[in-house]
Order: sequence, then structure tokens, then C-alpha cells
Amino acid sequence: MTLPPRVLEEVKAELGEIRSARPLGGGSVGSSVRLETEDGPAFLKFSTTAPPRMFAVEAAGLDLLREASMGVHVPAVLAVCDAGKGGVGWIALEWLEPGRPGKGFAERLALGLLSVHRYPAGGWGAEEDGYIGALPQRNTPAGSWPEFWWSERLEPQLALADDRGGRPGSLEEWERLAAKLPDILAPAEQDGPSLLHGDLWSGNVLAMESGQAAFIDPAPYEGHREVDLAMTELFGGFDADFYAAYEEGWPLLPGYRELRRHVYQLYYLLVHVNLFGGSYHAQTADALRRALAAS
Repeated sequence: MTLPPRVLEEVKAELGEIRSARPLGGGSVGSSVRLETEDGPAFLKFSTTAPPRMFAVEAAGLDLLREASMGVHVPAVLAVCDAGKGGVGWIALEWLEPGRPGKGFAERLALGLLSVHRYPAGGWGAEEDGYIGALPQRNTPAGSWPEFWWSERLEPQLALADDRGGRPGSLEEWERLAAKLPDILAPAEQDGPSLLHGDLWSGNVLAMESGQAAFIDPAPYEGHREVDLAMTELFGGFDADFYAAYEEGWPLLPGYRELRRHVYQLYYLLVHVNLFGGSYHAQTADALRRALAAS
């Protein structure tokens, strides 16, 4: 694979001689390659259309998650170049050799997530906005969790869906949900804020050659811990041992599975509506009606 000349020169200045660059599949933001450098392999993600600070925010999120996570690996940031006016940016990370889950993988993954969720958190939101995939993710702190979930998560995605051809479900249904959020999400105040991975689906958890688990591609902020769990269940789910170990370490409050899970999944479904459209419209409208019926 031939890297864009500007990216190649910037990466060489940081990592030294690049012996080869092999393209990798997957990823919705830019292109990914395995680099062979004079110091060994590295992972490089780059984009020629990256919005400002996308890779800088990713680097900060990985550093924070690595500090918080115990027992789950988070790749080290080797170098990062933020996108300027030309839209060219990149991030180079420690290469994680893929493997198969080792014995107790699910349990160790749960304990690692618990360590992230127990990391000291001071409120709802974050100091800096971020990204969820290729979409902006606002993190303006709010005085309450229901306020944050509506104003910083659901409302911006609904506005974007309106601009892109129409929201799933009716305006009246979303207004009903907004009015009910203070009661629906009240248990979050009892749990308190946690540091979140923010985009915890199976594709963002790797099994390394050692058998250890690794977190990648976070979209972190301080929120209700159940958001991460709801995302794990949206696209296939994790091993049952993962959920059992998590609940043994920190039991969930009543109402998660029947109600709050649907409300939290609505955000990620709306993100998929705005990125991919299609069948996610019907899935999102169905989740909205399940949440309203259970509330």
C-alpha cells in the first residue's frame, strides 16, 4: 500500500524508517495499515478528510482508558498528527497481535470494565467534545444525567436525522420519552457517574496473541455505567460469563434490562441511522416503542 506522501513523511519523522505498509480491513473512519518500522510493527490509522482534532481526541481517550483499565490492555499511542485545514491526520499505535481468547477471557474482560467504571469520575460529560465513529459527539457537562442524555446524546442525533431525511418514530413519541427521562434514568443518580468506554461493541474488544483482552477505539466520557453494557448487547452481545462476572462485582439496579437498556441503545441506533440509514430506521423505532411501553 502506498501512503499519501504527506502522511508518509510525517510518520517517518516520528517512527523512523518505514519498511512496508500492509492495508487492513474494517474501520469506518479513514484507512488502517500495519506498518513495519525499524523498531517493529505498528498500527496506523489515517484520513485525508478527518475533522479537526479527531485523532488528538482519540489519543487522549486511549491514554485515559489505559490509565483506568486494570487487566485489559489498551494500546499505547506512539505518535499522533492532528488534521489541519487540509484534513489529513493520523494516529500510530502499538501493534496488538491478534489471537484467541484465553481461559477466563470473559471474566477478565468484565473485571477490566469494572475497573474503568470505578475510576474516579466527577460529573456527567467531559471537558472536551469527541467523536462516535465519524460523527461529532458533544460532551458538554450537565447538572443531571437525564438532562445530559437528552441534550448531548439523543437530541443532537435526532436533529441530524431530521436533516438527513427524517427521524425514526414520531415527534410525539420522542417528546413523550423526553418527558419521562427524569423518572426513567433516576437510578443513574444512585449509581453516580462512571468513566465509560463509550463505544463498547464486540468489534472494539480484541483477543490478543497472549489470550488477554484489549480495548480499542473508545469514545470516553463520564456517564452511567449501564450505557456500556447496553452497547455490548446491541450487536450480538458478549459471553454470558462476562455479564455474570460484571454483576457479581457490581450488581445492576432494577429496571435496566426491561427499560433503561432500550433507552441507552437508542443513542447508538440513531448513530447508525445517521451513518448508514436503511434497516436501522425500523430497529430504532421499535426500540423507542419498547422503551415507551415499559416506562
